[in-house]
Amino acid sequence: MQSSILFWGLVALIGTSRGSYPFTHSMSPHLHPRLYHGCYGDIMTMETSGAACDITRLMNCGIRGSEMFAEMDLKALKTYQILIKEVGLRYCVDPALIAAIISRESHGGSVLQDGWDHRGLKFGLMQLDKKIHHPIGTWDSKEHLLQAVGILADKIKAIQKKFPTWSVAQHLKGGLSAFKSGTNAIVTPTDIDNDLVNDLLARAKFYKRHGF
Repeated sequence: MQSSILFWGLVALIGTSRGSYPFTHSMSPHLHPRLYHGCYGDIMTMETSGAACDITRLMNCGIRGSEMFAEMDLKALKTYQILIKEVGLRYCVDPALIAAIISRESHGGSVLQDGWDHRGLKFGLMQLDKKIHHPIGTWDSKEHLLQAVGILADKIKAIQKKFPTWSVAQHLKGGLSAFKSGTNAIVTPTDIDNDLVNDLLARAKFYKRHGF
């Protein structure tokens, strides 16, 4: 009886030390993917309109458009699925979000040239700008992905600090925007309602349904 009480006491202590999310949601990447969403909100409950529709993109837009592009990259993303989950767990970031960023930024690495974009300015699966960051590790290594996801987590936390009254969803969306444009570019909630964020969330929901 005493050992049982000690065990569940430890479980409760670990759970509360990681934040307000239950132990099973934030500690084990081997659970059913829908049970794990990290420390920054459940993307499956967040609203998104998907990729923006404009005069040049009338068909492949909206949620269906985002899902179409995500599906095109699914095979390439599966190569990094275990790595993505490990890194996501390290920073308590939903692996589906990481997969979505990799899909949008580098199509799972399939369009990169030795890890660089066609202009030689951005590096790695999540495409870190060399003018802002000093990339470490090889382009598809765990070391480099840890760097990129660590930067993303820092951006989300910076938005939480900058806008303490915002909702969980707004903090996450703000962090996604800041990952690309920086925190200074975000002043009002309208700054986080953009094509990047809506497309990423729609892709992330697709990847969540496919095991990430």
